[in-house]
Amino acid sequence: MRITDLGRSRRRFFALLGTAALALAGAVALPTTAQAANILSNPGFESGSPSPWSCTGNLGSVVSSPVHAGSKALAGAVSSSDNAQCSQTVPVQPNTTYGLSGWVRGNYVYLGVDGGASTWTTSPSAYSQLSVSFTTGASQTSAKIYVHGWYAQGTYYADDISLDGPGGGGGSDTQAPTTPTNLTSTGRTSSSVSLSWGASSDNVGVSAYDVYSGSNQVLSVSGTSATVGGLSPSTAYTFTVKARDAAGNTSAASNSVSVTTSAGGGGPTGFKQAAPYLYLGWGDPPSATSVMSSTGIKWFTMAFMLDSGGCNPAWDSSRPLTGGTDQTVINQIRSAGGDVVPSFGGWQGSKLGANCSSAGALAGALQKVIDAYGLKAIDMDIENTDEFENEAVQAKILTALKTVKANNPGLRTIVTFGTSTTGPTYYGNRLIEQAQSLNAGIDVFTIMPFDFGGGSDMYGSTVNATEGLKAKLKSTFGWDDATAYSHIGISGMNGLSDQQENTTPAIWSQIRDWANSHHIARLAYWAVNRDRSCPGGGVVSNCSGISQSTWQFTSITAGFTG
Repeated sequence: MRITDLGRSRRRFFALLGTAALALAGAVALPTTAQAANILSNPGFESGSPSPWSCTGNLGSVVSSPVHAGSKALAGAVSSSDNAQCSQTVPVQPNTTYGLSGWVRGNYVYLGVDGGASTWTTSPSAYSQLSVSFTTGASQTSAKIYVHGWYAQGTYYADDISLDGPGGGGGSDTQAPTTPTNLTSTGRTSSSVSLSWGASSDNVGVSAYDVYSGSNQVLSVSGTSATVGGLSPSTAYTFTVKARDAAGNTSAASNSVSVTTSAGGGGPTGFKQAAPYLYLGWGDPPSATSVMSSTGIKWFTMAFMLDSGGCNPAWDSSRPLTGGTDQTVINQIRSAGGDVVPSFGGWQGSKLGANCSSAGALAGALQKVIDAYGLKAIDMDIENTDEFENEAVQAKILTALKTVKANNPGLRTIVTFGTSTTGPTYYGNRLIEQAQSLNAGIDVFTIMPFDFGGGSDMYGSTVNATEGLKAKLKSTFGWDDATAYSHIGISGMNGLSDQQENTTPAIWSQIRDWANSHHIARLAYWAVNRDRSCPGGGVVSNCSGISQSTWQFTSITAGFTG
């Protein structure tokens, strides 16, 4: 974050603290004490869905870790422009004191009532309890309870939120809202459908609209429009909407609207790519065109695009974006009938995702590279503690990818990250969950099945890790097996890995054949520089450490068709 941005955020932050302090000061003398009974719905998020909490920007999701109690908690994926406020409106009695409390974790997390008292804490590594009380007005019949983080401060967590007091009107509200009207589709892509509808009315107030695809609830929003993401191309979907009030009364379903998503072409995503990494920064880089003519490979993943300072992209932070060796090689590859996908990030170096001050700034840096080379695809290699294990940076990267995807029709976006032998780790799961919450439209989730320890069976471990990724994609996006596989990539390491795991040409052939039979989207490996024999050579930059033919792994990879 730049100093000017930090100063602006701090001014807004302390202005809000002053407002909160005044609200608290005005809530000292309270005329009526409420009976202790939690009137919030889904206070511990144990249902597995945020509903009936409505979250701005669809940035709220339910996670299994970290939790305060039970098995679930709320995660708010704060961005540089959205504090991920999640709120719930409940009926209350006039002129009555209510006690609000909850457990939160993260930088600058707020709990409060809209238009009234609030409190906050900073507890990045452990849950702490927030508590505040407020008194309803003389004619007040509903209250909007909220929890939110602070801009660009990273994901926050909330659990076990309680509003103690009697329900509204001294009795139960049993009147349902009127039915939403005129549900229509306002737009579609190959993976999303946008909807709008007429507002409902209610005797107390409508708190949310639940969007259904068939019989499955897929979204809960506070307004009269929504975009449903994570859909399959060329597929028919039927949507309805129901209105819900704070007491949980639900209207009848609106009229239904059927929409067929746009064609993706060539399978569920229409994207297949065999693209081993080529790195011009070390490892005796080979002639790309000679490798192409020897193996039949067409694509290369070019590593690495980094930050040269000030959120400006450059190859390895030091070689120019255009006009240098990298552009010369790219031009040669394209002249030979091939193409490239630049990889941003990696394990080390000065990374754009970590250093750009905002998602908008990062999107601008990505756009410079897209424009420089007229790209069809980009890869974000999200690793290490500065990007992969930083959920705020994860969200920044995903938001930037969503932006450039919207601004460059047809651009394919790939995220690449590490894995365990059984599937995504905690941070891999968070990356996928945030991609869904942000509706980022990621085309390919690529895992790197190596350096995970205990990998003596590299074929079995790779398949198990990929099946774990498939299961996570299915549960997060609601995809079937074929669609989940079509959004998966595998990026291995030829020969000896850093942890002495050995992927032989025979094993890599097995992995490629499995990838083809399950119709995944992408197959890559690190790296063409190492696709040469040096049995007993150990883990080095210009050979694989094992006995093999020159360019054997690249030839095998060229046989990937998806």
